[in-house]
Amino acid sequence: MAACLRRAAAGLLTRLQTSAPTIRNLSSPNSFSQNIPSCLWKLGRLNHVAIAVPDLEEAQSFYKDVLGAQVSETVALPEHGVYTVFVELGNTKLELLHPLGEKSPIASFLQKNKTGGMHHICIEVDDIKAAMTELKKKKIRILSEEPKIGAHGKPVIFLHPKDCHGVLVELEQA
Repeated sequence: MAACLRRAAAGLLTRLQTSAPTIRNLSSPNSFSQNIPSCLWKLGRLNHVAIAVPDLEEAQSFYKDVLGAQVSETVALPEHGVYTVFVELGNTKLELLHPLGEKSPIASFLQKNKTGGMHHICIEVDDIKAAMTELKKKKIRILSEEPKIGAHGKPVIFLHPKDCHGVLVELEQA
């Protein structure tokens, strides 16, 4: 039995050693990743996932009282047409969005999605101006000419969902 196990282990070791050059070849100078041009900006961490809610108090209560999360106070952002509440999670945040005014983009979203739902994701970038320049060159539509100040007091832009596989993407200066 022991001899059989030694032969099996030796055979496995031989297979691992012969497959090692294949792994090394993936990181060779001719690798596909070497052909990708480097960006002048870097994508960072997921900052938050935004959820449009028809009843902000009910949503706050759910995350605070039912799930036990730390929930911020409601903040009005009239320049964006929303009320926001942040739900702190261990590795990111949820942003609860509720319409502020009739022209709110969240009001039109909730007309189509009566019970609410995911509105956008927010990813941090280290240089929002460089990101805008490069994304425009790549024909990605940005929904404003200049960054606006977002809920965290930092510049933000939104990328058109039709250019981002159906997802509204917010980029925020880290």
